Formats: sequence, structure tokens, C-alpha cells
Amino acid sequence: MSTENDPGQSGPWGKKTKPPVNDLEDLIQQGQDHLKSMLPSGGFRSFFVFGLIVLLGLAVWSAYYTVPSDSVAVVQRFGKYLQEVPPGLHFKLPMGVDTATIVPVKRQLKQEFGFMTPGATDGFQSPRPRDATKETQMVTGDLNAALVEWVVQYRISDPVKFLFEVREPSETLRYVSESVMREVVGDRTVDEVITIGRQEIESEALTKMQALSTKYATGLSIDQVQLKNINPPQPVQESFNEVNQAQQEKEKLINEARRDYNKVIPLAEGEKDQRIREADGYRLKRINEAEGDTARFNALFAEYSKAPEVTRRRLYLETLQDIMPGIRSKIIVDERTSGILPLLNLDTQKDARP
Repeated sequence: MSTENDPGQSGPWGKKTKPPVNDLEDLIQQGQDHLKSMLPSGGFRSFFVFGLIVLLGLAVWSAYYTVPSDSVAVVQRFGKYLQEVPPGLHFKLPMGVDTATIVPVKRQLKQEFGFMTPGATDGFQSPRPRDATKETQMVTGDLNAALVEWVVQYRISDPVKFLFEVREPSETLRYVSESVMREVVGDRTVDEVITIGRQEIESEALTKMQALSTKYATGLSIDQVQLKNINPPQPVQESFNEVNQAQQEKEKLINEARRDYNKVIPLAEGEKDQRIREADGYRLKRINEAEGDTARFNALFAEYSKAPEVTRRRLYLETLQDIMPGIRSKIIVDERTSGILPLLNLDTQKDARP
């Protein structure tokens, strides 16, 4: 019997050889055996449990999120807007099914134009690197140049519009702000821009920026526009500074003159009014006294006309009643007394007695 295909047949060197693998199933079985030898005890079941635990941990890790107190979260499911979530700890569908975007709706944000605060880390403040010098260069209404620096303070009022209506709302706000500021500055002279027109420029720019922001549906609410440094170009800055100083000196002198005017004129007006009131009071007093004397005389004359003798005696007695109490020494004589003998001055001696 031929032993050519005998599995136990020795090779040329006396070693036993394995039978050749000709079947696909045998190859798969060999791979499974090799994989089982690499895994710990338990085989595929242990591997499946281990993978399931890993997937479960990743799902739990991506299922919860925390929203800060000054923000809200906009939740999307498969990229479609789902809801807004208030601050706190929340859960969502894991593994990328739900995504939550944190939007700081209660935080006041700002954008600076012409300068940048050192160490600023707010991503909304400066979305991209920019040339601050070009932002400040503006032309006024009288065809003069000015370097204007300003700050825009704003809030995110509508998170949905902020995320979905405009592609880059913060960058759009920068363009809107720069355009409006150039328009407002271009309507005024350089003297108004540098000196007396700052508050009016801020108010008008705020109104126009808010109108454009609402029109473009950026979801932003502008709280304040504040001008910072406003300077003329460097070659003419010294001349403008001299003009500005002269203008300030003029305003100072005008204010001092107004102060003196307000100090002296009201005092003179008060003295004038006081004297006029005193004269009116004296006039009314004299008129009332004269009218009273006239009325009293007319009343007496009327009574006198009715009974002259009685009225004459009554007036005489009333007059003596008023005069006599004030006389210290009284000498009463009648018509038959022909002379009065002067005796000792008793009152004088009484006063001189120690």
C-alpha cells in the first residue's frame, strides 16, 4: 500500500510534516484558533463584553454636558435645530446624534476698533487678525483726515439667529460698525469730530448699527458705542493740538465770564427787588396811615357836629387821661387861686437823700 499521502509520513530529514491546507474552511478555522490563542480566557465573549463596556463608557461620557450660568445651549439633532436649553446639567443623545452649542447670551461682549486690549482672550472680540491702522483712518465732511478709535459693546439676544441666520455674525458686526462710523464721521467737520461732536456721533452710530444688525438678522443687540481716542494725522497733529488748546482756553474764559455774570447779576437783581419791595411797603404804610387818620377825623367831626360841647369835653378828658399818668408832679388850682408860694422842693431832696 502506498504511503505517499500518509499524514504520519516522515519527510526527507525524518521529521513529520503537516498535511497541506487545501480547503477554505480549514484556513478560517486556523485563523480562529490563532485569534483565540491571543485573547484571554473566554474567547470572543470576553472581547465582545470588553468592547461593549468601552462603547457604553463613550456613550455616557458624550451624553451629559453642563451649560454655564451666563449662557444657553442650542441643541441640534443630526444637524437640525431642536431646542434651547437653560443653564445647568443636561443630557443628550450620545455618539454625535445630538450636538449642543454653548452661546453666552448674558455676557456683554465687545469689539475694539483701532486698538486691542493686551492679553484679551475673548474669541468674539477679534475673530480674525486685522490692520488696526486702516480701521481708524477716516475722512470728515470737510475733507480732512482723522484717526478714530472706538468700542462697540453688544450682547447675543437671539442664539438661533446668531448661529444659523448669518455665517459669521461677529465679523459681520465689525463690517457694519466700521461702515456706520465712517458714514457718521463723514457727515461732520473735523472740529466737531475731535471736540464737541463726540456724544452726538456715539448716539447716531448706535442707532444706525442696531438698525442694520436687526435688518441682517444677526441676533445681536448693541448696548453702547463709545469713542476713545480721536486724533488728526501725525503730520498735522501738533497744529490741531494747538487749535484744540486755544478752543479749550476760549471755553474756559467764557465759562469764567459766565460764572462772574451769574454771581454779580443775580445779587444786583435781588437787591433791586428788595428795595422795590421796601418802597412799596413804605408807600402802603403811609397811605394806610393817612386813610386811617382821615377816617378817624371824619368820625370825630361827625360826632362833634352832632354835639359840639359834649364832644369837646370828651376829647379834653381823653387827652388828660393820656397825659396825666406821665406827669410826676401835679399842681391842681382853680380859678380863684391868685398865686402859688414856692415851698421846699421835696422831690429833689427825696432823690438826693442817701
